[in-house]
Amino acid sequence: MPTFTLAAPVHAEIEIRKSRFIALAVPVPDRDAAMAAIQALRAEHPTATHVCWALLAGGQSGMSDDGEPSGTAGRPILEVLRHHDLDGVLAAVVRYYGGVKLGAGGLVRAYTDAIAAALKDAARIERIAYATLTVQVDYADEPRVRRWIEQGADDGCTLTDTRYGAQATLVIRLPATLRDSAMAALRDATHGRAEFPESDA
Repeated sequence: MPTFTLAAPVHAEIEIRKSRFIALAVPVPDRDAAMAAIQALRAEHPTATHVCWALLAGGQSGMSDDGEPSGTAGRPILEVLRHHDLDGVLAAVVRYYGGVKLGAGGLVRAYTDAIAAALKDAARIERIAYATLTVQVDYADEPRVRRWIEQGADDGCTLTDTRYGAQATLVIRLPATLRDSAMAALRDATHGRAEFPESDA
């Protein structure tokens, strides 16, 4: 079952009984990036009453009601993300209190509606899990490996690091689903001489 992330950040603003709700959803690679985005949002809205958020990012998910009654903000935002099959996405809603209390049910609806409005026309892209593959080859075989990486660029293969010692060590970033076939292809390209130190361990 594929999961999706956002192609680009999206936002929306709604007003409910004088309270302003500014919703933002952004693609993030991990929790650290999400926390940095929340800090930036707080800095951008220093007088906001609440900055509530939810994060879906594999095992790094989380949420915060940021002072709203428990369960009235973070969880509803999280449920909207789940409903859209999103992963690797931070959704936040900035609230400026307008003086009229909404009650727990009203808050759940407001936070749900705000983030749903932001995501309504959001472009989604399939989220691909990436892995790294470390390959060691003799210097004579290095051009063959580099050629294979160039040919795989359309499939998302990139060279991320190169180290030179007794042999050339190349670190390739590629979609996790291609890892096994990449090892087989690189063994073929080097007539069985390519070694994969992490995989052999």
